Amino acid sequence: MEVEQLPDQVREFVVYLRNLLARLDQDAGWCGIFWQRDPDGMRVCLTGAEVPPWDVVEALLQDLGMGGGSCEAEVEVEAVRARALHRASLTAFDARAGGRELLGDRLDVMLREQRYAAGRQVELAQLLHTAATREQAEAMRLDLAWARDDHERATARCAELHRRIADLDRRPPPPPVPQRHPQPAPPESPKRSEPSKERKRRPRGSARFAGMPAEAAPAADAPLPAALAAQGPLRGAAASPRGARFAGAAEGETTAPPAPQHLDSEARAAIAACVGTLLRLRAEGRGGEAHGVLVEAAHWPAARFPPLAAELGRAGLGADWATLLWETASLPADLLVAAADALAAAGRTADAQQILRQGVARPATEIGASVLRLTGEGRHRETRALLDAYVRVRTPEEAARSVRDDPGRLVPLLAEAARGVSDERYWDVVHALRVAGFHA
Repeated sequence: MEVEQLPDQVREFVVYLRNLLARLDQDAGWCGIFWQRDPDGMRVCLTGAEVPPWDVVEALLQDLGMGGGSCEAEVEVEAVRARALHRASLTAFDARAGGRELLGDRLDVMLREQRYAAGRQVELAQLLHTAATREQAEAMRLDLAWARDDHERATARCAELHRRIADLDRRPPPPPVPQRHPQPAPPESPKRSEPSKERKRRPRGSARFAGMPAEAAPAADAPLPAALAAQGPLRGAAASPRGARFAGAAEGETTAPPAPQHLDSEARAAIAACVGTLLRLRAEGRGGEAHGVLVEAAHWPAARFPPLAAELGRAGLGADWATLLWETASLPADLLVAAADALAAAGRTADAQQILRQGVARPATEIGASVLRLTGEGRHRETRALLDAYVRVRTPEEAARSVRDDPGRLVPLLAEAARGVSDERYWDVVHALRVAGFHA
């Protein structure tokens, strides 16, 4: 698409991005890394066919401050302008037909990127202790630095995608279609989500763009930019999830998740030891090992989560609690709902909603398999909580794909969950099921 044909907000940001790059050394800093690792991604952003994640724009602004001849105050002013243009561009870009589904697909990809990078950090931190030579140790430290950058960028991009999805969900719905029971639809055209299967393959290398097609990525052997070792965590936290009530309650209703459980001395000692270990590792700059501690804590009994959150907050480790929530969202469905139950029972409803929203970003077939397993075990309240979050966060078309493994059992459950959200969502899901060849 030519720049002149783009929405005004996207066109304005493209012009700004081109002018920003013109002020930078294209072969140095983060700009050089982006061109080396994802030249196609850079090109599509400069045409307006895609909007880069904010962390990419922020990194280019870092280049401007370090080598573009601008002082710190000028860069700060530039960042405010860039942020406003970027936000307006995303709003216009996401408003296109199919934008909500594309965001969901990209969130799937980035959650996998985040988990991969977290595991990679733990693996490299362990291997670093086994290095036989100084050269091997230096190579592992370089790989570990890139893995940390991968994780920070993936976390920032997940937060950005969640905010964009929430912004779309808060927009007024389009006028209802008069015909609620359409005639049988022709076969569906291929979905935007189908190409995402190829995107989900994980090429090595950081600093790539979230969810954009990447046919090939070079090995992570590029020199480390000077900014990488010095930069802290990427700015921009996720907006608090909104809209979905916990455990399947309709608007105006209340829910009663299990009451908080009392912890024994062993659990309290484990929490204290965990916080103490994290404080020590953070003070020593051993972030990869600290993340390994958080990954292990994510698999603790759910009752430990609320007091652990409180202790992390008192210790000034709020960022670690945020990371732990991300890890919890990737747990199996039963453990995910148990953690959400415990958080909600302790009054941490926003955290409970967050992990449910993030947890249902997994593929539709995985949601269906989880529902079948939970219902087979007679865990009906957990099933309702999972499906309630799913039909609120994902599109009706995505929800319809979750029933393919066992339509006879899954269609009624999905339809019931959609009816609990609203009549409009119920009919949208019913229509999506019919288009997909299923009957509610």
